[in-house]
Amino acid sequence: MMEALINEGRLKELLKETLIEVIEERKDVLYELLAEVIEDIALARAIREGEGTEPVSRQDISELLEDQT
Repeated sequence: MMEALINEGRLKELLKETLIEVIEERKDVLYELLAEVIEDIALARAIREGEGTEPVSRQDISELLEDQT
């Protein structure tokens, strides 16, 4: 049985080329993924900041939103 041997440098080069090709061909998918990651980070940060504040009633929030429209 023959084994296919590939050195680590060549494997790394092939993986890099493949990744670049995927990014170039599917920029839309990459953009959506990055947008979701940024939104998740922002949401996590807002949650952490909000944990140290006093609770606000649903009514207060509704009134604030109504005032902005």
